[in-house]
Amino acid sequence: MTTLQSVPALGTHPASGSLPSRAETREQLSKATYDLLVIGGGILGISTAWHAAQSGLRVALVDAGDFAGATSSASSKLLHGGLRYLQTGAVKLVAENHFERRAVSRQVAPHLANPLTFYLPVYKGGPHGAAKLGAGVFAYSALSAFGDGVGHVISPARAVRDVPELRTENLRAVAVYGDDQMNDARMALMTVRAAVDAGAAVLNHAAVTGLRFTRGRVTGAELRDRLDGSEFGVDARLVLNATGPWVDHLRRMEDPGAAPSIRLSKGAHLVLKRTRPWRAALATPIDKYRITFALPWEDMLLLGTTDEVYEGDPADVAVTPQDTAQILDEAALSVRDQQLSPELITYSFAGLRVLPGGPGDTSRARRETVVTEGRGGMLSVAGGKWTTFRHIGRTVMNKLAVLPGHPLGEGLEPVSRLPRKLPLPGIANPNAVAHRLLTDGAAPGAGMAVDTARHLATHYGSLAFDIARLANENPALGERIHPDAPEIWAQVVYARDREWAETADDVLRRRTTLTIRGLADEVLGARVEALLAEGRD
Repeated sequence: MTTLQSVPALGTHPASGSLPSRAETREQLSKATYDLLVIGGGILGISTAWHAAQSGLRVALVDAGDFAGATSSASSKLLHGGLRYLQTGAVKLVAENHFERRAVSRQVAPHLANPLTFYLPVYKGGPHGAAKLGAGVFAYSALSAFGDGVGHVISPARAVRDVPELRTENLRAVAVYGDDQMNDARMALMTVRAAVDAGAAVLNHAAVTGLRFTRGRVTGAELRDRLDGSEFGVDARLVLNATGPWVDHLRRMEDPGAAPSIRLSKGAHLVLKRTRPWRAALATPIDKYRITFALPWEDMLLLGTTDEVYEGDPADVAVTPQDTAQILDEAALSVRDQQLSPELITYSFAGLRVLPGGPGDTSRARRETVVTEGRGGMLSVAGGKWTTFRHIGRTVMNKLAVLPGHPLGEGLEPVSRLPRKLPLPGIANPNAVAHRLLTDGAAPGAGMAVDTARHLATHYGSLAFDIARLANENPALGERIHPDAPEIWAQVVYARDREWAETADDVLRRRTTLTIRGLADEVLGARVEALLAEGRD
C-alpha cells in the first residue's frame, strides 16, 4: 500500500506551457460572445466543439463534472463495427461503423487504439450454430474491406492457445473476427486537446445553473464553478445541449413543458486481475441479440455488459450486486471459474446509454444520434456510438450550417471542406515511441522501465516525451506512483498542467488507470490532491 512516507517529495510547480488558470478561463468565457456554447463534455460535445472550432467558429465547451466523466469513460472500450447489428439487417450501418473505426485506429489516433482479435465461441445448445456464425464473421470482415483479415472458424484447441481460460466443455467451434479497442477516457482527453488546439475555450467542473435568453431565444448560460463556488455567465449566438443522460433536464430549463426525448439503458462492467495472459477477446452470444464480452484491457480483464432500462437519477447510476452476479454468470458461459473469482475484481463501473425515446427492448434499440431543436432555439444532441464520434461531430455541424436564419453566419466553413481524417495530438507509432523511451540514450526517458515506456507510448503517443522530460528534470517524478502499476508521478504533473485535471479522481480514474486497477486508496488520493494544489498556488 502506498503511504505518504513512501512517496517522494515532489515540490513541483506549473511548468512552462501550462494551461491558463481557472480564474483566467472564467474571465475569458464571461467577457467574450461565442458563436457556439457546447454544454456537456462527453465525447459528443467534445467532438462537436472540435469540428466547430475547425470550421472557424468561436467555441466554448463546459461540463458540470470532468471531461468524459460519466458515460464516455464507462464504455466497453471498443471501436467496433457492431457485429450484432447484422442480426437486424443493418448492413449499411455496420459498413459506416467500420469506416469510422478504421479511420480512428489507423489515421486519426493509432497511438490510442490497438487491434484486437475476437473469438466467438459456439457451444452445444447455444443460440447460434457454427455455420451461421462463420458466415456472419465473414460478412462482417467483408464490410470492413477485409482490413482485419478474413473472418473464419477455428478449432477449440487452437483458440485455447490464445485464451487459456476459455471453457472448452461442449465447445464445438470458434468464429474469429477483428475489431479495435481503446482507453476511452484518454481518447476523449486528446479530442479535448485537439479542440483547444483549434481554438476552443474549455472548462470542466462548471455547472449550468440557468440559461440566458434574448427575446425568447437561448443565448447563453449561467454557470457556477463547482471547485470554488464562483458564478459567471457565457454569452453565445447558439447553445448546444450535449449533456448525455441529462439532456432532458437541460431541455426543461429551456421549456418546462418539454416532453421526454430519450430513454436510458444501464451498462455495467467489471474489471478483474488476469490469472494468465490473453491474446484475444471473447464475445459470447447470450441470446439472439445480446453478447457478453471478456476483453483483455490494460493488463486486466474487462467483463460486461448489462443492458437494462434505467429510470433513476443519472448521477446515482452504480453497479449493484445483481449486476455483478449477472456479469459473472454470463461470463461463465465461456470463461473458466478460476478467472471469475470475486476476489479478482479490482473495480466496477456503470454508464448510461442514451437511446431514442420509444417502446421496445433496449438491447435491440439502435444507437442512433438524435438532434432536436427547442422552442428557444437550443439544439440538443444525444445518443450514438463511441466508434462514430467524429461522424457525430460532422452531423451536428451540418445541422448547424442549415439552421433557418443562419445564426452562425453564412461564411461557416463547410464540414465537407475540413480535413477528413485530421489526427489527434500525439499521433505516432507507439512502438517507435516506446523504443525511443527505452533505448535512445540521448532521448528523454532513457532507462525507463519497459512497462512504463509502453504505457506512456500507448496513452500519449509522442506527447510521452513531454512527460519523460519532466522526469528527467526532476528524478522524483520518474518514480512509480504505485509499485503495481506502470504510471509515474510525472503523469500527475502533466495531467494538472496540460490536461485539466482538478481532482484526485480526475487523475486516478481518467488520466491514469490507478483507480481501475484497484490501487487508489485514500492516502494516494491525498498525495495526488496535494500535488494538484501546488499548481494552484
